[in-house]
Amino acid sequence: MTEQRLPTDWKSAAMQKRIARRYAAERRFKLAGLLAVGLSAAFLAFLLFTMMGNGLRGFTRTEIAVKVDFPASPLLLDPANITDQGLADASLPMVTSTVAKQALGPDADTLLSPTAWTAIRDAIKADPKILGRTETISLPASTAIDLAAKSQGSPEAEAAVARLRKAGLLSTGFNSNFLTASDGTDPTQVGIWGAFKGSLLTMLVTLVLSFPLGVATALYLEEYARKNWVTDIIEVSINNLAAVPSIIFGLLGLSIFLNFLHLPRSAALVGGMTLALMTMPVIVIAGRNAIKSVPPSIRDAALGIGASPVQVVFQHVLPLALPGILTGTIIGMARALGETAPLLMIGMRAFIATPPGGVSDPATVLPVQIFLWSDEVSKGFVEKTSAAIIVLLVFLLAMNGLAIYLRNKFERRW
Repeated sequence: MTEQRLPTDWKSAAMQKRIARRYAAERRFKLAGLLAVGLSAAFLAFLLFTMMGNGLRGFTRTEIAVKVDFPASPLLLDPANITDQGLADASLPMVTSTVAKQALGPDADTLLSPTAWTAIRDAIKADPKILGRTETISLPASTAIDLAAKSQGSPEAEAAVARLRKAGLLSTGFNSNFLTASDGTDPTQVGIWGAFKGSLLTMLVTLVLSFPLGVATALYLEEYARKNWVTDIIEVSINNLAAVPSIIFGLLGLSIFLNFLHLPRSAALVGGMTLALMTMPVIVIAGRNAIKSVPPSIRDAALGIGASPVQVVFQHVLPLALPGILTGTIIGMARALGETAPLLMIGMRAFIATPPGGVSDPATVLPVQIFLWSDEVSKGFVEKTSAAIIVLLVFLLAMNGLAIYLRNKFERRW
C-alpha cells in the first residue's frame, strides 16, 4: 500500500522561509545581470567617448592664411602652359618657404607643414591665372601648431597660435583631405582613402571566392552528401576551421599564395584569398543552418508536383534559405574586415602612398593602417588613428545594418 502524500502547507513558517530565500536569490540574479549589462555599457561608452573625443579632431585641420605675391616670387612658370613636370621642376618647397617667411616671419618653417607647398601647387593647377596676381592661400599648419590650436600643444606653440589668431591668419575647419588622401609621413596630410579602397578591393575578392564555394559546400552537405564517416570528418573539420585563430590562416596564405604560387606581395588579391579561407567555414555553417530551417514540407510539395531534386534545391530551398545565408555571409565578412594578423603575415603592412588601381596593385586595409599609425612617434597620428577607427566602426556598423535589413526583408515565418 502506497503512502498517501499530504498537500503542501504553503503558509507554514518553513515554506514561507524557503519562498523568501528563493525570491531573494532571483532578485540577486537579476541584480547581477543588471550590473553586468551596466558595466558592459559603461566600458562601451568609455570607448566611444574616447574615440569620439580624439577622432573628431582628426577630421579637422588647422590652416594659416599666407598672402603670396606670385609676380614677385621666384616662380618661373608660364600660366598658359602648366604641366605636372613643370610644377615638379619649379622648386615649390623653397618658394613656399620664402614667401611664408616674408608673410609670417623667420619662424615660418616651424609654423607650416613640411608639405604646405602642395597647397600652392594645387592652387596653381586649379587656376593658372593666379601667377599674375597676389593671392591669399590657406596653407596647412605644422603638427605642433595644429595640436596647439586644439588645446593639446606646448606653451611655445600655444603662444604662436595666439599670435596668429590675433592677426586673423589662423582657421580650423573640416579636413576633406583625410577622406581623399592616402598614407604619408606628415600627420596633417595623411588620409584613409588608400586604405579604404584597399579594404573594398580585399572584401570584394573575399566575397567572390568565399560566397559561391561556401554556399555550394553547404548545399552539398545538406542535400546530396550521404551521412557516413567521410561527411562526419568534413563536418568536424569545417567546425574546427571556424574556430582556428586568424593568424594561422595568415601563415597558410604566406606559404601557399606567396612562397609557392609567387603571387604579388601586399596585394588585395592575396589578402582577399587569405581572408576567404577564414570566412568560408563561417559561410558554410551559416548556410547549413539556413538550409536546415526550410521545412521538409516545402521539399515534399515540390517533389509532389513533379519537380526534380535539382529544381527543388535551386528553385525552392535555396531562395528560402538565402536570407539566412546572406546574413551569415555579411557577419563573416564584417569579421574579416576587422582582421589584422593574417594580413600582416602576407606583407600588407607596407607604406602605400598611392591608392591601388586594381586587386594586383600594392594595397593596405583600414585595420592595418590603424595599426601602423598607432605605432608612429608623432603625436599628430593619435587623433588620426582614432579618426580611422571611427571610419572602420562606421563601415562595420553599415555591414551589420545591411545584414539586419536583409534578414528582416526576406525572412519567412513558418
